[in-house]
Amino acid sequence: MKDLICDEFQESVGKYLIRHRSILDVLSKIQEAGARTNRAVVKGVTSCGCVEIRAQRQRIPADAGLDQALSFVSSHLQGQLCADCRERVEEELGNLLFYVAALCNLLDINLYDVLLKEQERLLALGPFHLS
Repeated sequence: MKDLICDEFQESVGKYLIRHRSILDVLSKIQEAGARTNRAVVKGVTSCGCVEIRAQRQRIPADAGLDQALSFVSSHLQGQLCADCRERVEEELGNLLFYVAALCNLLDINLYDVLLKEQERLLALGPFHLS
């Protein structure tokens, strides 16, 4: 079922992406959508105040195992997005996903296959996935 939703989404993007069909347009739109997503989160902090960022150095004890490390790290976020900010962030994430799917289409890559492969890498490498 999940693969069907992903495939349908990718197919819909293929049908409706008309104006920015060039690979150059899609690449720049992905970058723009990422920036707009970041901006929507920042506005939740700076304009609305529904979330706060309280950042400090992550401190993981040297004797902590990998399975314990997660309990020592923080997202640095305090609070939750209000309904308005959540809606804006979701909208911007949707735009980002749209252009990621468009890039997949242009390069003849199946988005669901990318998700599956990434999930397999994550499960195989665990915490070393992004090291």
